[in-house]
Amino acid sequence: MISRRMFVAAGASAALSACAAPTPPAPPPPEKPVYPPLPAHYGAITDEPYPVPAVPEGIVPPHLWRQQVANPYPDQPVGTIIVDPSAGQLHLVESAETAMRYGAGTGADAYSWSGDARLQFWREWPVWKAPDSMIARRPEFAPYSVANGGMPPGPGNPLGARAFYLFQNGKDTLYRIHGACEPKYLGKAVSSGCIRLLDQDVIDLHRRARHGARVRVLPAVAPAAILGLY
Repeated sequence: MISRRMFVAAGASAALSACAAPTPPAPPPPEKPVYPPLPAHYGAITDEPYPVPAVPEGIVPPHLWRQQVANPYPDQPVGTIIVDPSAGQLHLVESAETAMRYGAGTGADAYSWSGDARLQFWREWPVWKAPDSMIARRPEFAPYSVANGGMPPGPGNPLGARAFYLFQNGKDTLYRIHGACEPKYLGKAVSSGCIRLLDQDVIDLHRRARHGARVRVLPAVAPAAILGLY
């Protein structure tokens, strides 16, 4: 026989069970975007001093592919390079109507300087020399200091296949446009570098750029956190 006490306890338990909210199901993982096949110009490059591997499929979104677009800066002279760190893009003005657009990875230095500069010179497969400020943060880069001659060119060099050196009023801004951007970081704020392009794109930019061209770096607000790759 069920006692009154057992009946009351069972009723209270049932009431609590009825009031308890069911545990919601875990949300499904976000779907990985599906991108169309990359243009052929992102294939492997084998006629350079060092091999440039093909860009993997399915990583770089189409809006960051190198492509000719309507010129968003028609007031700028032909040959001008405009860097927009916030958008992760670089434009090379071809005419009043068109520009060549490149996707770019940005970093801390990309947000610390803006203004007009001169493309003073470039280097093919440059030596990378770690500045003293970086070595203070990352002592493991001491072997690649200016005093030690830097890191030889080739795979693994943070400047990649090309580097463009920007000067203002005859002085080095220490701002660089260079290669060696890992595809997964294209368009994102990572590294301690300036503006990083895919090696395929920085090689193409080198073919098109004019020595002494104006380079305009637009002001930008740095994101809350920037991943330091080097």
